[in-house]
Amino acid sequence: MSVSQKIKTAMERGSWIRRMFEEGGELKARLGADKVFDFTLGNPDLEPPPQFKEALIEVARDPSPGLHSYMTNAGLLQAREALAGHLRHMYHQDFGPGDLVLTSGAAGALNVILKALLDPGDEVLILAPYFPEYLFYADNHGGVAVVVETDSAFQLDLQALEKALSPKTKALIINSPNNPTGQVYPAPALEELGHLLKRHGDRTGRVVYLVADEPYSRLLYDKLELPNLFAFYPHTLLATSFSKDLSIPGERLGLAAVSPKAPYRAELLAGFVLANRILGFINAPALMQRVVAKVAGLCVDTTPYARRRELLGQILEEGGYRFLKPQGAFYFFPEAPGGDDLAFVDRLKRENILAVPGRGFGRAGYFRLAFCVPEDVIERAATGFIRAART
Repeated sequence: MSVSQKIKTAMERGSWIRRMFEEGGELKARLGADKVFDFTLGNPDLEPPPQFKEALIEVARDPSPGLHSYMTNAGLLQAREALAGHLRHMYHQDFGPGDLVLTSGAAGALNVILKALLDPGDEVLILAPYFPEYLFYADNHGGVAVVVETDSAFQLDLQALEKALSPKTKALIINSPNNPTGQVYPAPALEELGHLLKRHGDRTGRVVYLVADEPYSRLLYDKLELPNLFAFYPHTLLATSFSKDLSIPGERLGLAAVSPKAPYRAELLAGFVLANRILGFINAPALMQRVVAKVAGLCVDTTPYARRRELLGQILEEGGYRFLKPQGAFYFFPEAPGGDDLAFVDRLKRENILAVPGRGFGRAGYFRLAFCVPEDVIERAATGFIRAART
């Protein structure tokens, strides 16, 4: 055997997102890309804002020596200063450059955070439906993922969370706006969650860290504002990236931040810095740090996503699908007609429509559609969506 049994098992389980994406590649090769309607991958198709490209050119042309050298593992000071200002504006907390570490995307930030927090056997609560990689990230660092169901509207079930908390619980990952559902957890529920975690900590003498995974924080609709987790709980840690709001997922730039109100703040940050190094990231990409520092706070125009949300929602309604309209991100998570998500995704594939079964996100009986695709793809898929639902 070449690879470890653990990795072999993980390969067999795989990711439904990637599996369906790869099947789509085969279908496109056989039928032609214009005949296949691929809603599998949350890969932003909007171009980065013009200001980002201008900053990229400016930084690339800078003749100063040493611009591509190693640096402190936390990242360039000027980049952290600029991004701390952005965090102050977003979260109304007194963030400084010493409160954050620049990472290789939000995935890097989550791994850095969990590496710094977890001892072997520590539990990480994960809310279903969930981003599938969370299970791997917890396991990467000796943690045990404990899945907690949300309610039928994909909102927090505080009773279920209270039952799941144990003396071994070290962290709870909150992903809002949520992938795959597009739902946003409201402020009253998050405030009560903060009280719940405090009561648990007071009772057990053990802090539970609230890890806010927020790469979609600026992709919101209907004038909705994202509730501020930092206002509700001092032991809040942020993992985010610029992949979605700047449409640069391939550039792998994100950050991990500690609430300025957090006890043990200095120790947490020192742990993040060390984890960034020993996980092999060393430092986030130097070029991107300089570029994003110049455009801190900039976001793509989300109007195209809003139009696509309306268009796909209308098609799903016409087909008789049962779904909640996403409040943020760029995903629909409808119920699978007939109840079997694998069977229905296969039915969609016969219409040359590619979707991801909900069981890959911990909620069988549903399927995910990523609407970060051109409008004409959605329009041309309409007949297939309606026919699949009525078959």
